[in-house]
Amino acid sequence: MLERLGGVGLVALGVIDSSLLPLPGSIDALTIVLAARDRELWPYYALMSTLGAVIGGYITYRLGRKGGKESLEKKFRKRQVERVYRFFEKWGFGAVFVPALLPPPIPFVPFLLAAGALNYSKKRFLIALIAGRGLRFTIVAYLGSIYGRKLFGFLTKYYQPILWTFVGLMVIGGLAALFLFLRKRRLSQSPGKKLRIGAQKDAAA
Repeated sequence: MLERLGGVGLVALGVIDSSLLPLPGSIDALTIVLAARDRELWPYYALMSTLGAVIGGYITYRLGRKGGKESLEKKFRKRQVERVYRFFEKWGFGAVFVPALLPPPIPFVPFLLAAGALNYSKKRFLIALIAGRGLRFTIVAYLGSIYGRKLFGFLTKYYQPILWTFVGLMVIGGLAALFLFLRKRRLSQSPGKKLRIGAQKDAAA
């Protein structure tokens, strides 16, 4: 449906992707699809992707300003929030520009909310957001117009092997994460067990 809407679909998807319910990689994929379909219109698709991302980013920025630090700290892990704060303190403008430029899976919404929660300058925020997203989608749309059809031809031909490889990697990653979690939990509990055993021995003596 969004593909049929063309540039309007990109604006809608850009707003959603920059909201509190992001869809990582979705707007990049749609930009590539449209740029590959209408190669001469790639600057238009880059512009519409940027417009949607900026509208959505500004809405999220306003939500962060309204909710403040307390709202941000409720939505994300403390360690992640502290890292975002340190990044803002050190880089300022770059704390918006760099995440706006980088592709998934780099999280972007926490930086949008943090900019608002920290009362970062609205003018600088918009300049950084437009510059980062504009450069990113210009590159994505241009490459999509050149290599998009070849890329989709490759994916169509090798769809099943790629899908099963992806599923396999996800399963392996999940099992590895579970193993590390259980190991960490066991190690964290072992000192307590040792203390209890020692206390029981002392009481028996």
